[in-house]
Amino acid sequence: VPVQRDRPTSDMFPVVRNSRTLSRHVTTWSPVGAAFNAQQRKVDLFQKNVGLFGVPALSTPAGFEVAQQRALRETEQLVEIACNNPPGALTVETFDQLSDSLCKVADLADFVKVGHPDPAFRDAAEKACINIGTVVERLNTNVELCRSLKNLLDNKEVLDSLDPDTRRVAELFMFDFEISGIHLDESKVRKAVSLNVNLLDLNNEFLNGTHLPNRIEKTALPEHIRHCFSIDGNSIQIGGLHADSPDELVREAAYKIFLFPNSSLLLCLDDLLTCRNELAKLVGYESFAHRALNGTMAKTPETVMKFLELLTDKLSDRTAKDFNLMRDMKMKMNSRSTVLMPWDHSYFSSAVRAERYKIDPSLYSPYFSLGACMEGLNMLFSQLLGVSFRNEQPMAGEVWSEEVRKLAVVHETEGLLGYIYCDFFRRPDKPHQDCHFTIQGGRLKKDGEYQHPVVVLMLSLPPPTRSTPTLLNPGMMENLFHEMGHAMHSMLGRTRYQHVTGTRCSTDFAEVPSILMEFFATDYRVVNQFARHYQTGQPLPKSMVSRLCESKRICGAADTQLQVFYAALDQVYHGKPQNRSTTDILKKIQEKFYGLPYVPNTAWQLRFSHLIGYGAKYYSYLMSRAIASMVWRQCFQKDPFNRDMGERYRREMLAHGGSKEPMLMVQGKELTLSLFFLALLSTTYPFFSIVVPASCYGYACNR
Repeated sequence: VPVQRDRPTSDMFPVVRNSRTLSRHVTTWSPVGAAFNAQQRKVDLFQKNVGLFGVPALSTPAGFEVAQQRALRETEQLVEIACNNPPGALTVETFDQLSDSLCKVADLADFVKVGHPDPAFRDAAEKACINIGTVVERLNTNVELCRSLKNLLDNKEVLDSLDPDTRRVAELFMFDFEISGIHLDESKVRKAVSLNVNLLDLNNEFLNGTHLPNRIEKTALPEHIRHCFSIDGNSIQIGGLHADSPDELVREAAYKIFLFPNSSLLLCLDDLLTCRNELAKLVGYESFAHRALNGTMAKTPETVMKFLELLTDKLSDRTAKDFNLMRDMKMKMNSRSTVLMPWDHSYFSSAVRAERYKIDPSLYSPYFSLGACMEGLNMLFSQLLGVSFRNEQPMAGEVWSEEVRKLAVVHETEGLLGYIYCDFFRRPDKPHQDCHFTIQGGRLKKDGEYQHPVVVLMLSLPPPTRSTPTLLNPGMMENLFHEMGHAMHSMLGRTRYQHVTGTRCSTDFAEVPSILMEFFATDYRVVNQFARHYQTGQPLPKSMVSRLCESKRICGAADTQLQVFYAALDQVYHGKPQNRSTTDILKKIQEKFYGLPYVPNTAWQLRFSHLIGYGAKYYSYLMSRAIASMVWRQCFQKDPFNRDMGERYRREMLAHGGSKEPMLMVQGKELTLSLFFLALLSTTYPFFSIVVPASCYGYACNR
């Protein structure tokens, strides 16, 4: 409830100097906390427009064409250098410069096409993504360019002279050539390029469709629930599942309408999967899943499916008990139906937790103001890694919304590491999703300077008001910590080559740093350092944190089983063609891997946006959680602020980005599917009293 004040306030909240004094106002915030608990200072309109992210050309949408042309000119020059110089380290450096030049446009455009509020910017960015993507596919089938790299890899004397990182990057570039079909004859190469270009269009079409709301005539819904949705004239627009609504009819209506099949999007998904499979077969793989998993920790789709089936088998009894708990809760709340449906899962799992542990998110939110959470992250990174945030005021035109905050990430001895743009607040036409975008990768430049990484973190939080800061529920707080884990991976991945910077690593390893941050977010010793009431300054009682952590045991198996279902569906879609509709496949996989019934005339797969960025790799979240639990248990469970462990974590894991094989960082020789399973279950679900062998914890323990 907004605090009533005797007089209006400006952008900042009043402060009290004694944090122990009870007050109706907030306590003293650090500059970082204050920046996120206040409304953003307005940009000086008389400043010169510096362009998005400080790129002068991008002061207008037309600047994307200018940026493209500049990148293409650089590309021509670098291809010439790569093809005409003798094989050596310069070859790899030139390839990386080539990658960097194109990525600076493509990565930035990849964010702008979904994150910018101006349709003109979004359209220009989408065209840039397609144009640059087309150039990349042609370069990946450029025989002369490939030959220059092959000459290096085939020359043992030259290869032996390269440092391990340079050799690894050379091999990764060659891998890109191979999966693009460089070994094919000329006609098949043209076909591969055509398929890849077609996939760029299909990916964009499907991704855009996953976020579009569905409409229905207003009269089709009972009058007493219409106000729960967006009303537009005589129609109602439903853009989400409303899974947390206490009204069962609202949840059911949202589920059936939002997931109602869109015939054109179904065709798009069919074409996308067919095109991916055709491309994989053309370049020599059994399926797209085999192609996608080559180079990951899992290696093959067979390994992934064994992992998912093992989880399903071991979780089955506990999952059934969880669903029974939800079903009992549904009956207890006098539902009009006793059958547990998919639209009930989220609501009743939360209801069971709330009843058993008296968890009311509204009681936690006052302690988790956005400013307090950012102070907590700042404190944690400072103690663990010697890294802190510095709030900077963006220049005119630098950001796409006045609500975006800019953070400089600074190390206590190394200085500036990079920049994080925090796009945290809801606005019209902004995707309702939490994600991390790389805008510019880090790399060592020719002049010896380091190119600082630049990233965007996107969340969907309510904006602050003049009287109340943004208040997060526990789930939002965990999501913030998760996404900041990705950002710090990008900031601390001080690689020589941008091709392997930060999160540019194996997908099933990229989620490890972010999931590890969730463990910090639910540890009382960490939470106690920052969770304080935004009005009184009182810390969050330990009993409330304990109850919140204990509550995670409830329905954990069912929640994991839902993720297993998503991962299995992703695998089957990208495996060998089934000669059945994607909806029929979904029905079968849902029956085998989930446990709640399929709802007729729905097509959940059309909202599965991860099929684009995580095609055949959605299992990564589960496998990464297993690895993160290993790191947590060995390194941070005893002391989450241990500086030595923090430095080791950076040195042996984060710093390498994708320049080292992931299994070398998690002691791969001893890791098996069973150990992944045990690590996942022993930490996430304490009802499994399992001890994972110490020799399999952590990373590079006995190198």
